Amino acid sequence: MTRNIILSLIVIVLFLPFLPLLLWSVADGWYFPQLIPDQWTLAHWNAILTASTKVGEGFLQSLVIAALSTGLALLVGLPAGRALGLLDFPGKGAIKLLLLLPIMVSPLATLMGIQFILIRLGLSGTILGVVLVHLLPTIPYMTLVLSSVYANFDTGYEAQARTLGASPIQVLWQVTLPLIAPGVVVGALFAFLISWNEFLLTFFVGSGRVFTLPMVLFTSLQGGNTGLTAAIAITSILPALIFLLFSSQALSDDSAIGGLGDV
Repeated sequence: MTRNIILSLIVIVLFLPFLPLLLWSVADGWYFPQLIPDQWTLAHWNAILTASTKVGEGFLQSLVIAALSTGLALLVGLPAGRALGLLDFPGKGAIKLLLLLPIMVSPLATLMGIQFILIRLGLSGTILGVVLVHLLPTIPYMTLVLSSVYANFDTGYEAQARTLGASPIQVLWQVTLPLIAPGVVVGALFAFLISWNEFLLTFFVGSGRVFTLPMVLFTSLQGGNTGLTAAIAITSILPALIFLLFSSQALSDDSAIGGLGDV
């Protein structure tokens, strides 16, 4: 009972800052000293469904870019995290430091060089180019999370599965991935949220032709329509909340070990 109360209080505190956004999105003017708006409207929500605000286009492009960035970061992070977590080799500390550099250094320090390369490759102003540049911040998070998971991973499970006749694919799919699933979910959550909310990299590499939801939100902020901006901001939060709820459910699912019995 006490635990439920504490969790409820935490949820209330976390979501309390979003209450003004929700009120602004349905308010037809909200002026001091009004505690709450006295006039309500759905015009702002109707506006985000029109082509003029480009919310639909930005939402779809953000979803595609975030999903592709997360998938590619996972493909790189799985073997890299395993090597950093399980193996001892010269220069391991330096490699971890290099992985942190894209996070510690301002993106502006590297954007000009990256954009020059992407222009030469014909990828500037394309979704693929934006996806590739989003890997700069997503791969480090994914790799470091998975390296921590693999550092506590017992390879004896894999050896036992191979002894029982499992193929390498079966070992990976039915033994390794179920055991590291919580780490994969956490790494994917970080990667998705970073890519979903990325503005600066998208703005430079997208060259105004790749229009994601953060760019729609920034444009709306410049327009000065507070109600419309609030509605777009809430729209940008929803996929992250859905992903977070899905991840929480996956982390609390005890079926992750169940795949071991099928080997």
